[in-house]
Amino acid sequence: MRKSHPIRRAVLAGAATVSGIVLLLSLKPASDPASASAAGAAPQQTAAAQEAPQGGSGAQRTGTQSVTGDVARTEYGDVQVRLTVSDGRITAAEAVRAPQGGVSGQKSELAVPKLNQEAVAAQNANIDTVSGATYTSGGYKKSLQSALDRMTASGAPSGSSSGAPSGSSSGAPSGSSSSGAAGSGAAQARTVTGETAQTDYGPVQVRITVTDGRITKAEAVQAPQGGLSGQKSELAVPKLNQEAVAAQNANIDTVSGATYTSGGYKKSLQSALDKAGG
Repeated sequence: MRKSHPIRRAVLAGAATVSGIVLLLSLKPASDPASASAAGAAPQQTAAAQEAPQGGSGAQRTGTQSVTGDVARTEYGDVQVRLTVSDGRITAAEAVRAPQGGVSGQKSELAVPKLNQEAVAAQNANIDTVSGATYTSGGYKKSLQSALDRMTASGAPSGSSSGAPSGSSSGAPSGSSSSGAAGSGAAQARTVTGETAQTDYGPVQVRITVTDGRITKAEAVQAPQGGLSGQKSELAVPKLNQEAVAAQNANIDTVSGATYTSGGYKKSLQSALDKAGG
């Protein structure tokens, strides 16, 4: 019995040593720094993937935008112009500020519609000064130019104002709309003056500017003058000019209170359209 006792001790000691080694091996993977770093990398990659779409979400741009020019100071009040731009072209112009009150306000009412129309037709600030509204016209052109400068700086295409959009020639005078369509440079514009239409209050005569078979400008070179007839002409003619460009034909509305002037205008406009088509 005494001889077997040391062997038992050796067996027990060996078993204890093996158990200790196994225990150490089982604990080592849990404290492996490589595993810990790998576990922390996955959430960072996920967060980066979630941020990626946000970087490109504002890339789309609308084709139509509004551009407002600087305020132009005049002796009779401020003038400020806002443009609506679509695909690099002015499609609408308006004066968000203009001299108001008394004679200045009356002149603004007469001048601003003409200036708006001129801006759309010309596609630049080289527009005519409205007679009797020199200061308002000057301020309008300054603010218009600043709006155009901002429009160019914002990346809108320049140099593409060769006329109205194609494919919308309903009611427009026929003629040379197809000839030279692929030519280089700006489209050629021509001026056509209609026959004088006699009315009970005076003659009316209309002149139109035609570019690529479309009316880009209309004006009354003659209209009833003096007294109440002249006042009606001043109110009616700008509206009729605007209607002619918008409609592209002589089927335009009669201005309330200026029936004779409107009738004469439409007759002369139709004759100008006939000449343009011939």
